Amino acid sequence: VFDNPYTFLRMNHRTFVFLLWLAVLATALFVYLFHREALQRLLLELSSSPPVWIYAVYLALGCVRGFTLVPATNLVVAGMLVLPPIPLYALTIVGIIVSSAAVYYFAEAMQFDQFFERRYATQVSRLRALLSRRELPIVIGWSFFPIVPTDAVVYVCGALKVDLKKCLVGVTVGEGAICAIYIFLGRQALSWLR
Repeated sequence: VFDNPYTFLRMNHRTFVFLLWLAVLATALFVYLFHREALQRLLLELSSSPPVWIYAVYLALGCVRGFTLVPATNLVVAGMLVLPPIPLYALTIVGIIVSSAAVYYFAEAMQFDQFFERRYATQVSRLRALLSRRELPIVIGWSFFPIVPTDAVVYVCGALKVDLKKCLVGVTVGEGAICAIYIFLGRQALSWLR
């Protein structure tokens, strides 16, 4: 691929970001599939370590979550096992904001457009039509609804050049509400079941 050692340095940012994303995704899949025991040991060690490390790891995972297209719900459920509700909620919201901004800015560079257009073609075309009329209420509603991917609405907002602040406010309100339900009512349900 690289006939000249300096070709890598001249690579455009789009290709670089895409290759970086593929490397992170491949590494995560490799660790998850072939070194699951080590991952479980690491998570156990983290849960017995000082809370600052747990918070930092959870926040880092929340910030890069958008690049992997893993729903925030999965991370919230894992976080419920080791974090108290209020810090969990705050870190989740910060992670959602950072990962949404990343998807907004890097969707084209990481070729999310092909992924979303292929996998969620109906939802993306419906979103485009809806967003052209009422941006903020649609972003809030879409982000709150647990079955649809929030990253899809962020991608469409980026593609349609919806104001980033408006997009992030909508995602924060929608995801903030649904995550509050998961975290606070979920915790209550778990304690009730015990």
